[in-house]
Amino acid sequence: MSAQEVASSKRGSSALQMGPRKKASSSDPLVSHGRHFGRTVFALCNYPSLLTNGILRLEQMEDTPLEEFSAEERREHGVFEHLLDSYPGLLERLKNGSEEEILHVGELIGKGAAGARGDDTKTLKSAILDWICPKGEAIQPPLHRNSKIDRGFNHELTGSLLCPAGLNWNDPQTKENLRSGEMLVCGDQWPIFLYAHQTYDPEDPWCGLLRSRLLVSAYKHVFTSPSSVDREPKATRSGNARLHGMNSVTVASIAYIATQVRFALTSSSVFSRTDTVTNSETFYHSLLDLLEDTDESKEVDELLVWWNRQVFPTSSAAKRTITANSALSKIRQKRLSLKQSSLTVVSS
Repeated sequence: MSAQEVASSKRGSSALQMGPRKKASSSDPLVSHGRHFGRTVFALCNYPSLLTNGILRLEQMEDTPLEEFSAEERREHGVFEHLLDSYPGLLERLKNGSEEEILHVGELIGKGAAGARGDDTKTLKSAILDWICPKGEAIQPPLHRNSKIDRGFNHELTGSLLCPAGLNWNDPQTKENLRSGEMLVCGDQWPIFLYAHQTYDPEDPWCGLLRSRLLVSAYKHVFTSPSSVDREPKATRSGNARLHGMNSVTVASIAYIATQVRFALTSSSVFSRTDTVTNSETFYHSLLDLLEDTDESKEVDELLVWWNRQVFPTSSAAKRTITANSALSKIRQKRLSLKQSSLTVVSS
């Protein structure tokens, strides 16, 4: 069976869904690359399908422009191209490789991504208990570091953090409905811990979104080092970010950390795409839908600047505020006024 035939057989389901776990025992550099790619570009992905679909789509795009593909296919192809760009020589390896080679490459990348996700899930399960209450205070009643059975809506503290924005955890009926399961929480109902100071404004839902200290602590734990969580940001970097030359935050890495933190707070013990209780896959996708929406680019750009100041304060990405009255600011102002003028002409 050719790579094209393999790809055709997989068209029924998107590659941007978690596939079955497969063993790929190798020290190939693609495993290490997969660890970083999963954390920073796309976490929950069926990589063998991504590669076979991507190769087929490249052939189809000789006759059909990408714009004519579905939104899901365009997103999938964007992830595919990002993967090609991030690993020199990968496209040639895929084009010249057999069906088995393409699947093997996908399994290696997938092994790295799944391994990193599993490692982060394991370490955050314990570490998160150090960040969810004020320093010096004990969690009451106590929560076990190695067991999650008492977390989720079963516990006052984790329940208050997981309560969907817009609901009142202090309302006894709401609390009871969440605990009993009578009120089901979907993946796109975002928990209040995503917001700075756990404060949600329904009139301005962007205000404070994805700017909580809990998220920053978890991000530093995974990307810079566990010891960097309580320290002031410094120019020197260590840990996973340094290993991969990472010096700025990506939107996918924010969504990834938010998904990991949400799972760590729940009572679920195993991260699984079929877990309808945590619905982690829907949650992750819903955040990416917002963060990759071009209509939200202004808010997302501001969010990324804020994040880079927290994690990579010396990087250029953390200093993107344009100086007032500079040539660049004047060019931007002129472009904006021209756009507004053209819109006015069209509407009239």
